[in-house]
Amino acid sequence: MTKERLASALVDFNILATPLQLEQLLSYLAILLRWNAKISLTSVTDPKEIVYRHFCESIFAASALSLKSGRLADVGSGAGFPGLPLKIFCPELQVILIESNMKKATFLLEVIRELNLSHVKVVIGRFEEMGKELHPLDYVCSRALGDFDPFLKWASSDELGTPKLALWVGGKDMEALRKRPEWDWKRPTLIPHSTQRYLLVGERKKKQA
Repeated sequence: MTKERLASALVDFNILATPLQLEQLLSYLAILLRWNAKISLTSVTDPKEIVYRHFCESIFAASALSLKSGRLADVGSGAGFPGLPLKIFCPELQVILIESNMKKATFLLEVIRELNLSHVKVVIGRFEEMGKELHPLDYVCSRALGDFDPFLKWASSDELGTPKLALWVGGKDMEALRKRPEWDWKRPTLIPHSTQRYLLVGERKKKQA
């Protein structure tokens, strides 16, 4: 993967990156490929597919959320998606990567160190066990959830108090999620180069007194 090919892939998602951001993403890719040969971080192994599926899809949320700064928690971060690409693309963003797997958390710490990223924190544990210690949060997001029910209850709780969330979902999951009453959902956004994957953004409803 060259800098030119990476830049071209990002343009396919209407993303313009700086030379520094391209260098950071390429370094991230190299670390991911090296670690993925030893531990399972992603089932996607082709560098081009990693760029499109993980990097571009993650950064795509920046425009949907109007991200520039603030505090964002990435739940079930795994190999760092979407939190780390969003941090690279939005340098002023403060990011909390929540990951329960120790090996994956160690990988995340390695990427943060190698890329010299500031204001990025790795929290090892299950999201259900966290609350006020994460305050204040402006956004919470996830790309790796199998069961949305406990996540949505947690994200809408008074203890967490997060105003906005973003989910990367398939068409079937999207229809069920939009019926959830805790959130005001924006119109789903079809992710470029996908026929069935959507970015779903919701704002937390204020509870009646």
